Amino acid sequence: MSRSKVYFTDFRCPVGTSITEKLRRLCLAAGIKNIDMENKFVAIKMHFGELGNLAYLRPQYAKCVADIVKEQGGRPFLTDCNTLYPGSRKHALEHMDCANLNGFNPISTGCQVIIADGLKGTDDIEVPVRGGEYVETAKIGRAIMDADVFISLAHFKGHEATGFGGALKNIGMGCGSRAGKMEQHSSGKCVVNEELCKGCRKCAKECGSNAITYENNKAHIHEDICKGCGRCIGACGFDAISNATWDANDQLDRKMAEYAWAVVDGRPCFHINIARDISPNCDCHGENDAPILPNIGMFASFDPVALDQASVDACMKAEPLPNSQLADNLAKPDFPHHHDHFLDSNPNVKWKETLEHAEKLGMGSREYELVVLK
Repeated sequence: MSRSKVYFTDFRCPVGTSITEKLRRLCLAAGIKNIDMENKFVAIKMHFGELGNLAYLRPQYAKCVADIVKEQGGRPFLTDCNTLYPGSRKHALEHMDCANLNGFNPISTGCQVIIADGLKGTDDIEVPVRGGEYVETAKIGRAIMDADVFISLAHFKGHEATGFGGALKNIGMGCGSRAGKMEQHSSGKCVVNEELCKGCRKCAKECGSNAITYENNKAHIHEDICKGCGRCIGACGFDAISNATWDANDQLDRKMAEYAWAVVDGRPCFHINIARDISPNCDCHGENDAPILPNIGMFASFDPVALDQASVDACMKAEPLPNSQLADNLAKPDFPHHHDHFLDSNPNVKWKETLEHAEKLGMGSREYELVVLK
């Protein structure tokens, strides 16, 4: 497979230039106007952030992309699907309130917000996965599949289960309905190492299925109730929780790639990663820890695999920030250094499997040419 082009610009803005202006130039240089959008519905898939989290992308980024779509005669809307876990986005009414409170509305972004899988997360459509090994049909939010054109606008960051969250996670996990998310997470259930558990109860607060109880001040996860979402792993500060199935994260990564493939296969797509406020965990958390890496820049491409690979490579070249989860781990005298910022930040994760499987499916290439814009 030939090398894909990935366009990049950093966050340096001399007087008279704004970040949104640089994002616009980036999208134009990467060829977004080559997509026919005249009178087409254009889904801009992004994460609106959990209430209490401040690392999510600001609405100004969304407005910049929506304005480009409207210039081409398109009909843009911002979209995401509902979540499995408790929080502020598990059904459409809460999700819309959350989006508004975090600044996403027609006034701030210039387009409507639509929750793709409906009121209760059940409005999905089964989409065949061409060449899928783990999933025959992906359960995707109906509004996303009803759109004529698909744009991924992702906050590139760390993640407690998949290593990092970029375009492929924004598309694969993000476009899955509640049933689709459960299918992706179903490979493994979580278990507790009681010797490491401190009884802090943070894991129970994050559990999306009320599967965690306490016995003798130690967490206990009920396997028959657990959905396998892994949020408890990210919540635990003592490495006391892990996947019971040794290859659970591998399967999660590959299922996520297959879900992403179902969304983009056979229709016009464009992808953007914005690597700033690179928190160690997902924006689904109701808080965000200090960033593990410095702000890097913005990437755009027609190839989501090359886009994520380029974003990963740029992160690996960056120096860890002090007073962060990554720096704290690296400072431990007995910590096994992997020389991999995402694995060193969250030692339970796998992430290469997502890129490898996406490439195998034919979604894109891990080989890329980086075009740097000033």
